[in-house]
Amino acid sequence: MPAWARTRSLSPDRTGGGVRGAMAGLGRREFLTMAAAGTAAAAISVTIAALDPATALGATAMTGNASPRPSSDLNLKRELRAMWIASVANIDWPSASGLDAEAQKAEFVRHLEVARENGLNAVFVQVRPTADAFWDSPYEPWSQYLTGTQGQDPGYDPLAFMVAEAHARNIELHAWFNPYRVSMQPDPALLVADHPARQHPDWVWAYGGRLYFDPGIPEAREHIQRAILHAVESYDIDGVHFDDYFYPYPVPGETVPDTATYERYGAGFDAIEDWRRDNVDRFVETMSSRIKAVKPWVKFGISPFGIWRNSSTDPLGSDTAGSQSYDDQYADTRKWVLEGWLDYVNPQIYWQIGLAVADYAALVPWWAEVAAQSGTQLYVGEALYKMTSGVFTDPEELTNHVDLCREVSRDVGPVHGNVYYSAVHVPADPQGGMSRVVADHYRHPALIPPMPHLPADPVAAPVLANARRVDDGVRLHVTDIGSRIARATSFAVYRVRGAVDAVDIDDPANLVGTFRSASGRVHSWLDTTAAPGVRYTYVVTALDRVWNESGPSRPRVAR
Repeated sequence: MPAWARTRSLSPDRTGGGVRGAMAGLGRREFLTMAAAGTAAAAISVTIAALDPATALGATAMTGNASPRPSSDLNLKRELRAMWIASVANIDWPSASGLDAEAQKAEFVRHLEVARENGLNAVFVQVRPTADAFWDSPYEPWSQYLTGTQGQDPGYDPLAFMVAEAHARNIELHAWFNPYRVSMQPDPALLVADHPARQHPDWVWAYGGRLYFDPGIPEAREHIQRAILHAVESYDIDGVHFDDYFYPYPVPGETVPDTATYERYGAGFDAIEDWRRDNVDRFVETMSSRIKAVKPWVKFGISPFGIWRNSSTDPLGSDTAGSQSYDDQYADTRKWVLEGWLDYVNPQIYWQIGLAVADYAALVPWWAEVAAQSGTQLYVGEALYKMTSGVFTDPEELTNHVDLCREVSRDVGPVHGNVYYSAVHVPADPQGGMSRVVADHYRHPALIPPMPHLPADPVAAPVLANARRVDDGVRLHVTDIGSRIARATSFAVYRVRGAVDAVDIDDPANLVGTFRSASGRVHSWLDTTAAPGVRYTYVVTALDRVWNESGPSRPRVAR
């Protein structure tokens, strides 16, 4: 019996608490519907269970570990490993408001170095925490969390800097936006005079000591989407990311003040709760389609509260007894996944294995089963901060989580990776919890899993011109022979000991690292991990911007 099933059976009773090729013209939902019905093979020669994005998208040169189902090996070649970098209230970065530009830059670079040192390949960075901006937005003011004063220019472009530094390390950067939150305090007068919430006071209400845009007002939703799309259009971000805040979490003794909005816009809905859910559904669906219309390769993902509904409320729900996002935030997260509106879902499963009210071992297979129905990638949100707070008392809690995720991948449906909250806790390594994850699971680098429905570039296997010994390692020289419109975005390097005729690029232990493509065709990379006096054979592959992989170069022996 797998660990996830065994843990569930022993848990206490729950009590209270724009693609190319054959896919052209097919929307993601239509494609996934075909695949689920078993008809995709006739259309594109593959099925959703073993989908090679290179073949599906007409990029015949691409191969690699492209199946949506990862293996259950302790170290995977394809896996998203990420951390959240929160800016609201200066939780992670900047560490305090008012730091000068150079101090802010140095702090952010250190976060990226920590990510790399811990084997992570993506960061989710909060760039719109409270209807403000970490870039020069024409729609909303500069964030107060940069300079201490809302609307004050920080003296550089933080989002451009973040993207450039992340990509220099071949780390994906997902821009994290909070859609509806306007301010962490309730007084509109404390916002800058040209803030949209002051220009349109009818769009905003106070609740629980904070200000929110009213999700039921179409003009407010349109403003939010335009603000987000400006960042998508203007910066080379890899993803748009939302967290769990839609309608606000319930506050005892308070009622969401949207009765008048419901009376104005709620025709056709007998219950205000259904109307609220429809408002959020419309927002998510429209956001998804608008992102893809601007940049089809940009991923859209949401990190909802970990419980959709409990099975005691709804037979489709999970075997839990906690708060329900469907009822409390009016977020029908299960629907968003099944409808194919998301490229990935990243539920915050912030509880320990065996917790009666919200068992990690019950929730991961529930989400895996839901996500597998649409092919939406599943990343599990991990509460690293609970190692710091002492809620997680077992130093091996998080490494056990990753073990369980890989067993669920094998037995239920794919879990494509894990995301840790939050960045400051990664180097702090409370109870040694993060270092255990790295030692047990992240000993080798990993490539981010490709998404078969995203547009692929037919990158060609590169030429590894030479691999030669230098004082501090082995220097590789790589030539990109792809066409002008299909140059590689990055490269993966594989290495084995000895002089051999071939290197197995499907073995995750052979992956040494990746590096970003620079301008031009000829690239250089230094393998600093090569042991002195040891002979190695290398091959290199090319990767497009969504991590589809070419075949390997001819091998070269380092001499």
